[in-house]
Amino acid sequence: MNPVIGLDIAKGESQGQAFLDKGRPYGKSFTVHHTQEGLEAFHSFLKLIEEESKQQPMVILESTGHYHLPVTRFLEDHNFLFVVVNPILSYQAKKSSSLRKVKTDAVDAYALCELFYKEDFQHHKIRGIQLLNLRNLTRQHDAVTGLYIQIKLQFQAVLDQVFPEYKGVFGDLHSAVSLRTLLEYPTSDAVLKAGKAKISEKIASLCMRRSESWAMDKADSLLAAAERNPFRKAPFQSHLISLEMYVSMLLHYREHLTALEKQIDALANEIEEYKIIQSIPGIGEKIAATIISEVGEIDRFNHPKKLVAFAGVDPSVHMSGKFTATINRITKRGSSRLRHTLFLAVLCSLRRSGSKKLKAYYDKKISEGKPHKVAMIACVNKLLHWIFALLRRKESFLDMA
Repeated sequence: MNPVIGLDIAKGESQGQAFLDKGRPYGKSFTVHHTQEGLEAFHSFLKLIEEESKQQPMVILESTGHYHLPVTRFLEDHNFLFVVVNPILSYQAKKSSSLRKVKTDAVDAYALCELFYKEDFQHHKIRGIQLLNLRNLTRQHDAVTGLYIQIKLQFQAVLDQVFPEYKGVFGDLHSAVSLRTLLEYPTSDAVLKAGKAKISEKIASLCMRRSESWAMDKADSLLAAAERNPFRKAPFQSHLISLEMYVSMLLHYREHLTALEKQIDALANEIEEYKIIQSIPGIGEKIAATIISEVGEIDRFNHPKKLVAFAGVDPSVHMSGKFTATINRITKRGSSRLRHTLFLAVLCSLRRSGSKKLKAYYDKKISEGKPHKVAMIACVNKLLHWIFALLRRKESFLDMA
């Protein structure tokens, strides 16, 4: 016998269906609540199926964000094997299983069991805690960076209505010194009333590593900006409230991002693959950390083409009868975060200080008449093949064009 249990995962609970063997469903569908009590009851059911079939059942389920994590963690803790299916694959299987338009959780769980017998699935390989922690941190960094960029745009819109000339005072408008100075002197009127001595003293206290003459120069620049500014006072009090709020949020996000970067760097340095990926010219710390955390253990892939498909940069194929499509876009069905990071890695590698090998490969594709984007995707594909080989052999990259 080859028993399997299909689980259609939802928030807080799952609908299940058991099969003892192909074409032999066991009982009716059942519900598994994602609580300790519900999972213990599910464990008893797993043991019942094991006694009935004389073999430990496999569990098959979809990857559904974070909703499936309580179930998979429970299965790992109790040493049960399971298969996590790409939702696209399971959706196509459900769609082709019947002509009737029926969509219920019980039907979906039944279809997952049937899919298990049609395909040759490998059980899910438990990923290392270090890599999972690194993946969570890099994803959190990306999420906070996205919020930080949004707040920057809103902050600049308000600043344009209060103190537009302030933008040229500091080299980096969003630096901690710049933001804290603006928090202290948000309007031209506040700057002019304070005077040069008080402003330079404040700036010096905010950036003690710089000289007093630098602080004096910045005070002069701020006073000149205040003189040029079209608004002496804020037109609306609401603008000042918004400006103070956005500055505080930007400072808060900067602290979070700095803390995350330190944690990512400390964790990544404990992983051997981190240095291997960085041996490719043009790939820095952040990109290397994201790549290894998204790829995970390289032994999950037995061929570089599977890693390419996981990243979603494999070409789609469209053939029907005598027709064969000549324009084949990439599938984009894999990890979007990995795909985006690899594209950035290629951009960095094509710079002067980047990889000579990759630059030569890019130039070759361009000389063949390929458009820039096509050549870039080809470089991403080539980079993935290199990453697969380097991680498999645990070797550093040798860049000789």
